[in-house]
Amino acid sequence: MEGGDLELGELLASAEAAPPSESVDVIARDLQKRFGAECVSFLFVDLVGRRLVRLTATSGDAVDHAEPIDLQGSVYDTVLQSQCQHVEPEGQDGRRVITPVTNRGDCIGLLEMILQSADDTVLRQVREAAHALAYVIVTDRRFTDLYHLGGRTTETSLAAEIQHQLLPSAPCCEAAQFTLAAGLIPADDIGGDTYDYTLDRDTLYLSITDAMGHDTDSALLATLLVGALRRARRSGCDALTQAQHAHQTLLSHSQGLATGQLLCVDLETGLCELVNAGHPWPLRLRDGTVEEVKLAVNLPFGVAAPASYRLQELQLQPGDRLILLTDGMQERGAAAVDLASIVHDTRTLHPRAAVRSLTAAVLDACHGNLKDDATVLILDWHGEHPRPAETRPDPQR
Repeated sequence: MEGGDLELGELLASAEAAPPSESVDVIARDLQKRFGAECVSFLFVDLVGRRLVRLTATSGDAVDHAEPIDLQGSVYDTVLQSQCQHVEPEGQDGRRVITPVTNRGDCIGLLEMILQSADDTVLRQVREAAHALAYVIVTDRRFTDLYHLGGRTTETSLAAEIQHQLLPSAPCCEAAQFTLAAGLIPADDIGGDTYDYTLDRDTLYLSITDAMGHDTDSALLATLLVGALRRARRSGCDALTQAQHAHQTLLSHSQGLATGQLLCVDLETGLCELVNAGHPWPLRLRDGTVEEVKLAVNLPFGVAAPASYRLQELQLQPGDRLILLTDGMQERGAAAVDLASIVHDTRTLHPRAAVRSLTAAVLDACHGNLKDDATVLILDWHGEHPRPAETRPDPQR
């Protein structure tokens, strides 16, 4: 099939036949066979979110780790944010092509190579190969630690390991009605933050939580909390019943407290039912204006006192941007950050980029040393209207 269209079935069969650690090699061999591609590699962002790790396809059956690359200000950063293929002018060795590897809005990484010929047809087929690679990696990373190991450019504590495993495997998701993205900056001494989401036929479920304490104590408390919430959610419970289950679980199995917001969004109407368990108010961007959504505040989960949770309603309108935060985004050194201004200034950006701007501002304000986890989740509500161009996925990605 040299020079021809991507034979997806053949490529997926080759990927399944290969060990799960060789996803990049499978794609590289395909691109070399069809287009003579050279120096094929896959790059992905490390756990901290500021460096890229390169996995280089080899001539054998292995993948080599190269030195991490600073992301900020690089061409890779531009491609990740724009989600547009980058093609350099022809040089002595050919043309460098960098293509986003993305699945349902989740920026898995970048595919880079050198091509001797890069006309529109070839570039389109490279984009298709990158899209196929996204699905292959999503499948194969269930069976290998390769991508976890490669993403650790700094030492990971036990608490951070526990916390990371509590998060969804993808920090971003796109659907017809919404786009969401989230980010978590761990404190030097892990502070117990988590976020979660899932999507069924008619409802989007969201949560953001903050387990009190630090290090493994907070990580273990967060594990108990997230487990209780997921169990209740997967049993078909609404936000109110999820909150009651979480509260009773912490009372029964721990001595700790946790704040949180639980949301259930009706995908047809945009009506959001939510519970606020002692958590900071969210922000909402509507018609260019940023304001706090002043919810009623119930007691945190696990308070050993008579407590009842109130189910509240919030009507989302097409074009709304809802920003959920933990107190690490607002307190201590982070208090110097004007979050509302950043939300306003990044209103035209994809939620991925807006999350990065918010977390980077907090990290800079704290001089890189957070005393508490800082977590943000952004939900753009499109409703029945088509998504803006900047949030609409490229069908060839």
